[in-house]
Amino acid sequence: MKKAVLASLAAVVIGLCPLTLPPAAGAASPTEHVEGQILVKFRNDGARAGVLRQHGLSDGPSIGSTGARLIRVPAGKELRLVAALGNNPAVEYAEPDAVATVATADEYFPRQYALQNDGQSFTNTAGTVTVAGGKADADIDAVDAWTVTTGGGTKVAILDTGVATDNADITPKVAARANFSSSTNGEDFYGHGTHVAGIVAATADNTVGVAGVCPGCTILDGKVLNDAGSGSASSIARGIDWAVAQGAKVINMSLGMRVSSSTLEIAVNNAWKQGAVIVAAAGNTGTQSKIYPGAYTNVIAVAATDNRDAKASFSTYGAKWVDVAAPGVNIYSTFPNHAFALGDAYGRSPGFDIASGTSMASPIVAATAALAWSAHPGSTNASVRQKVESTADRIKPGTGSYWAHGRVNAGKAVR
Repeated sequence: MKKAVLASLAAVVIGLCPLTLPPAAGAASPTEHVEGQILVKFRNDGARAGVLRQHGLSDGPSIGSTGARLIRVPAGKELRLVAALGNNPAVEYAEPDAVATVATADEYFPRQYALQNDGQSFTNTAGTVTVAGGKADADIDAVDAWTVTTGGGTKVAILDTGVATDNADITPKVAARANFSSSTNGEDFYGHGTHVAGIVAATADNTVGVAGVCPGCTILDGKVLNDAGSGSASSIARGIDWAVAQGAKVINMSLGMRVSSSTLEIAVNNAWKQGAVIVAAAGNTGTQSKIYPGAYTNVIAVAATDNRDAKASFSTYGAKWVDVAAPGVNIYSTFPNHAFALGDAYGRSPGFDIASGTSMASPIVAATAALAWSAHPGSTNASVRQKVESTADRIKPGTGSYWAHGRVNAGKAVR
């Protein structure tokens, strides 16, 4: 018998604060190196050809009067080769060929405390909700992570209510779409999936909207929940199989059910065996009751914190099965630009607005895993999971009681 799946945005209105005005704030621009090339300067030009040959590389053109050479390398191996060449005594230095951009920022970035928390207060889009100032550095250090990578096209599957086709901050990031839900249309008329997808990969530094945690990531949109935000274990299992076939490195499921499903667990285990990192919301029950698929062994279960690094009041918890935490209260992200259920039910604005839930925390962890994949391309899913969990910031109370590890830190996960 099919079991109803509870979309874990149920606590979306919990934790909102009285109205105040937000301060002006700035934002740092992300940087990333050019794929497929590095810069190397040799102390001894006579040794250049031999050193490069040791690493399977060929000589390249000089860079003006700098003495450095532009060396072509396999995409994804830039940082590894920089480290190897830098240790050779014949090399003065080796470095990534960094990208420079104009000094722009996304319109709502100053309100994205999860990415960079300076203790700022802020309002929602309509100015009807104000979030009081938080604790500085109660964030995931996304801006630090972007100095290493912004994702490099890493594929992240969003198994949810669909991703809107009319929000320019996230729509272009979707590489493939499939509908496994009971709805006849693959469009997102609920709003949940679009918000989750934007948290992962909304376009950064384009002066509008928000920035995703992994703005260089690619989204695979698997609609497994219908237009009322519910679905079945079978639809989710089909979505998981599709995501793996599409090459997903990370699968995010901001959804949950109170009962376990053997079919769903097998799909999860098969995806893990085929190399995917799987992330799911721990749920919004405010108790220690297990929620699935988050409670399965091969899934990273995610609790929610607020802008002061405290456990969200609604968040499910329990260090025996909840693995990590991430910001999940008043998270800014994308919404459809057409009518959607969460807008009607909760007064959310089309385009961009805040929402709360472990549904919002889960994609932050999924995106952190994707950044770690990009920064460490030779990794396995097990090593990426270990990296995400072991580099999480241990916070008290929380670590060892509410969750096993800590609040994730993307800046550390990519190092």
